Amino acid sequence: MKKPWKLSGIKGAPLLVKALTQSEQVKVKVETCAVELSEVNTVLKGELIEHLPLEEIQHALDQSTDVEDKVQECADDLHQVNRNLVKEITARKKLEKRLDAKAVEDEKNRYLAYHDTATGLANRTLFNDRIEQALVQSERHGRKFAVLFIDLDRFKAINDTFGHAMGDKVLQMVATKLQACVRQEDTVSRIGGDEFLCLLIEVNNEADVAHIAEAIIRAISEIEELDETRLKVTASIGISIYPGDGTTAEVLIKNADSSMYRAKQAGERYAFFSRKL
Repeated sequence: MKKPWKLSGIKGAPLLVKALTQSEQVKVKVETCAVELSEVNTVLKGELIEHLPLEEIQHALDQSTDVEDKVQECADDLHQVNRNLVKEITARKKLEKRLDAKAVEDEKNRYLAYHDTATGLANRTLFNDRIEQALVQSERHGRKFAVLFIDLDRFKAINDTFGHAMGDKVLQMVATKLQACVRQEDTVSRIGGDEFLCLLIEVNNEADVAHIAEAIIRAISEIEELDETRLKVTASIGISIYPGDGTTAEVLIKNADSSMYRAKQAGERYAFFSRKL
């Protein structure tokens, strides 16, 4: 007769351990019943062939009754095993649900840590990370990249006239247009208020950057109808290019910012950084 399997290595699932222990015990009982039923069958076959004494037949009957009781015990034990398994499955499902909810919450928190809630664009933290990566790659491979500082003109007037809900829709509209004007490998970020940053990696020359800046200006200035209100939004853009206009993220963004103000003051749509300033 086999000994029940030892459960010394299993931890963290008491109901499952209990169910497994009971199941092994039921297995032993069933094996015992099988042996005893085999003995009963042997006696009954002997009666059919040899007409055994009545005492042996009575003993077989008693033995069969005893087996019947043991089988009922096995059935009861198996019922308890199933109940424990159901409890364990239910507990695990609840645990998995909590873990899934936590994973979703963690993913949401990670997203919020690196994205602007109003537009879904990269926030300043993620933009800084991307520009640091661009600095490493550009220095290693001798490539240029550009930083565009974009400021919406008279955005405060939109908020004051139509309300902040309309202002948020304008920001979302601008975000969509900015993403459509750049490549997938570039980064568009909203850094607060009506200010945006674009990181254009691996640019060849100023002409290529100017072409993208002009495309952005045209896209933003297209008249849009939001909540039955026709709006025309304009923007001013300042541009700095690595490495000529700076070799750190802070300097490149600062120089693009100052170029944007120069463009706004001069009534130009965009301006490149000039060290003559």
